[in-house]
Amino acid sequence: MSTPVQHTDVAWDLEPLVTEVAPEGGAAGVDRLLDEAAEQATAFASTYQGKVAELDGAGLAAAIAALTEISDRIGRAASYASLKFAEDTTKPEHGALLAKVEERATAVQTALLFFDLEWTALDDGRAEELLGADGLERARHYLRTVRRYKAHQLSEPEERILAEKQTSSRGAWDRLFDELTSVIEVDVSDVVPSLSPDGAPVALDVALSQLTNPDRDVRRGVASAVTTALQPGLRTRAFIYNTLLQDKAVEDRLRSFGSWIASRNLSNEASDESVQALVDAVQEAYDVPQRWYRLKARILGLERLSDFDRMASITAADEAEFDWATSTDLVFSSFDAFAPEMGDVARRFVDEGWIDAPPRAGKRGGAFCAYTVPDHHPYVLLNWTSRRRDVLTLAHELGHGIHAYLARDRGPFEQTTPLTLAETASVFGETLVFDRLLAETTDPQARLGLLAEQIEGSIATIFRQTAMNRFEDAVHTARREEGELSVERFGELWHATQTAMLGDAVELTDGYRAWWSYVPHFIGTPGYVYAYAYGQLMALSVYGRYREEGPSFAPKYLELLATGGSKAPEDLVAIAGLDLTDPGFWRSGLALVREQLEQAEQAAADAGVVER
Repeated sequence: MSTPVQHTDVAWDLEPLVTEVAPEGGAAGVDRLLDEAAEQATAFASTYQGKVAELDGAGLAAAIAALTEISDRIGRAASYASLKFAEDTTKPEHGALLAKVEERATAVQTALLFFDLEWTALDDGRAEELLGADGLERARHYLRTVRRYKAHQLSEPEERILAEKQTSSRGAWDRLFDELTSVIEVDVSDVVPSLSPDGAPVALDVALSQLTNPDRDVRRGVASAVTTALQPGLRTRAFIYNTLLQDKAVEDRLRSFGSWIASRNLSNEASDESVQALVDAVQEAYDVPQRWYRLKARILGLERLSDFDRMASITAADEAEFDWATSTDLVFSSFDAFAPEMGDVARRFVDEGWIDAPPRAGKRGGAFCAYTVPDHHPYVLLNWTSRRRDVLTLAHELGHGIHAYLARDRGPFEQTTPLTLAETASVFGETLVFDRLLAETTDPQARLGLLAEQIEGSIATIFRQTAMNRFEDAVHTARREEGELSVERFGELWHATQTAMLGDAVELTDGYRAWWSYVPHFIGTPGYVYAYAYGQLMALSVYGRYREEGPSFAPKYLELLATGGSKAPEDLVAIAGLDLTDPGFWRSGLALVREQLEQAEQAAADAGVVER
């Protein structure tokens, strides 16, 4: 009998990303990819610059085909460099390779800037006429989307300057933040000796995973240790954020965006009004997390939760370890039950080296799915700590991966969706695994543990991300009105926006004021976080439709994923029979969260952990 694969043995193989096109592989292969992209970009500019307005339909299709080749070379080089950096941010050669790729990719992109500018300069009638040509099946929506930026584009020389300086301005600060946070280590040796037998500090993600510990003294001690670990670089991270806030304010002004969030909404193909409607709907439902945290305090026998109690396990079963083999089997079989095609794709991630699972010193924290390029395949990064949350994270990221894989035929311009839809497949996959676990659990206390995790996942994704959006809104607004913000001011705004969500149900400790400072989305993708709430509520509505329709829904869902970003969000979800313009859409998703909360209240009573 073979020995089951352990998560410590699960490492991705990045080399095919390069060797499929550049046989020498590694850094030398990346150089070749960059050289080819630069040569192709020079030839493209020589052929098309100043002539886009003269193109016929066939000529436009030929231009898109040439851009597709360039995108593949740059995409492979950039994906390889960024993923090597993510697996160990402390290796100088990884940082140097990433910097080289970013600099040379920027040069290529700068050489190609003219195309979008000349394309958007065409009048609408002529553009629509050209879009009817054969050969544009994988780029029509993309080309229409580019034209939406017309009012916010600068002149070609100005755009070239901004593009040239990207790697030495915003990109450099973003990388510095990642490097600083990836090496944060937490001393928990006195609190959880078993986590660090040799007394060495542990990675931030490993320490944070202990906030689910059933022992309140451990949670309190770990939270204190995390706060201590965040202090040494706090002012530096605040300076980075201040710099990027001002950088965005300047660019928004130059591009005539009316608010700090407007550029993100445009890229998400969402109106400012619709996003605000989502935020307002979630804020109006802040009583849901508050109601849950009051129930949780009763379950834990506390008068009130503190911030370090929010993720605490509430049942012994909740603390069971999940080994890699059992966890992957659970995810695969859950996907199989919905659609065998989903399970088959998920298995390829494990069987063919598309996942990097174990936490390591210097490895980027958290989890993500990298799409890479359509002619290759996606990769998933995890930091596996054998918790049930890790199982759900695996399902979540494989949901992304399946989406990327099924949409690969849409090509580089239409494989990805706007961020507002990007979380739908991941949350759907996670919910499939949740339902499987819940269906197999009859013990009231075990059901309570499962429901608790489901509710807390919804709180984290819908309510906490919306509260973080409110933090971003407050910070961007304050930076523009007040000037550079102090560490204390960041802490005040974080505390205020978290308190709005938590009310008096959770006590926030003073140390928690610094916990904004390790969140990468604030730095690298400002305005991103509301997309989690958008995607979660959409996924709940999509999942609700699946429960109504049964197996006949699966082909529609797979079609939705395979369509990628080739349609506007409203048209994409219409495939699944949903209407984003319906005012009841967001409320229906929130109603499902309330339903889960009511089930948890009943399970808690059935288990005898609270009085009826």
